[in-house]
Amino acid sequence: MSAAATSVGTLKLDAMTTREIAEAAKQASRGLATLDEARRTAALAAMAKALEAASAELLAANAEDIDAAESLRGADALPPATLARLKLTPAKLREMAAQVRSVAALPDPLGRALDAIEMDAGLEMEKISVPLGVLAVIFEARPDAVTQIAALAMKSGNAVILKPGREVERTAVALVSVLREALAAHGLPQDAISLVLGRERVSELLGMHTLIDMVIPRGSKSLVEHVQANTRIPVLGHAEGVCHIYVDKAADQAMALRVIDDAKTDYPAACNAVETVLVHREIAAEFLPRLAERCLARGIAMHGDATVRELMRDVPAISTVDDWHTEYGELELSIGVVASLDAAMEHIHEYGSVHTESIVTADAEAAERFLREVDAASVMHNASTRFADGFRYGFGAEVGVSTSKFHARGPVGLEGLTTYKYVVRGSGHVAGDYRGEHARAFTHRRKA
Repeated sequence: MSAAATSVGTLKLDAMTTREIAEAAKQASRGLATLDEARRTAALAAMAKALEAASAELLAANAEDIDAAESLRGADALPPATLARLKLTPAKLREMAAQVRSVAALPDPLGRALDAIEMDAGLEMEKISVPLGVLAVIFEARPDAVTQIAALAMKSGNAVILKPGREVERTAVALVSVLREALAAHGLPQDAISLVLGRERVSELLGMHTLIDMVIPRGSKSLVEHVQANTRIPVLGHAEGVCHIYVDKAADQAMALRVIDDAKTDYPAACNAVETVLVHREIAAEFLPRLAERCLARGIAMHGDATVRELMRDVPAISTVDDWHTEYGELELSIGVVASLDAAMEHIHEYGSVHTESIVTADAEAAERFLREVDAASVMHNASTRFADGFRYGFGAEVGVSTSKFHARGPVGLEGLTTYKYVVRGSGHVAGDYRGEHARAFTHRRKA
């Protein structure tokens, strides 16, 4: 484990093996699964309050991470987008505490009757929501990932093991220390939130399919693909966020400029930032100069196809698109001209990452076709792609965005951290009574 682990102090995590931490998390998860909502909600309130009380300590730890990151040179140097994600500010810390409280205020995801069927008189089945168990979350340069995931895990009755990237270790250690102390103060198992440090721990976590129920990677495409290729544990996440905005021929152009501006500049490093803008050819000559003017004013580097470069040949700042699959994560934008809505959707399906796609148009029929036919976790009409977020969707926070079609898709909040079990109640019923010549008949009546 790296040197940052020594500041964990009395938490003793630095003295434990990865297996011991996972076993402790599994044990803690069993206790959390039966904990009533009031105690889980009280724990979240304590966690938020503790974050605020420890702001000076947390900001100091993050400053050390920033100093270390900015000193890196050559191949080890972090790109600006990563540094932006890494930096913890007082405003961001307040937002993190607010997200914990917003999770606390959400309805209880556990113990919900998802279905109920009378199988026969006195024999009833219920489908009940329950926690997944133990989550292992591997993330890079995202201090807010610690609090988002810890809050959602606590509310949904799951234990979580966090594995931060080296660049955010000091911040993660400080955050986890604060959260664990808040749990202990309320008589809850500290091992519901734990962490491991060091690259070698990743392969150890990925091999623990008997102790860990889901792995959630949050970071680069290479990280996600590595995790997916090296574990038998179910993986929830997305490899990249190549998001598009299509400006239709019937678009309100002023609206389109505002939506694109927000989707690119609000937080360029986010996975839901727009990376490609497609413009209908009937409005390209009019709209593209306005878009270029806005991009230049906002410091956005532009990469265009041949039509874009020809229509804006007086704008020398536009370079050639190298790869439509590019996720810039910075103030850069690919721009293309398409002949129709169908061509736009074809482009999106070929180059998109099924994350988030948006159309700007006043044509209701075109909008509905786009929303219905585009295959992505989130599709939008006249809205910034930045809305594809658990907090903005009303989930309180998110553990990440999933582009899978299994279990959970899109921003994953509480529901994505639960599964279900079937509970059958009888009074001496046996299966053999429902076979043979004089078999009893099932009623199979669905209960309201």
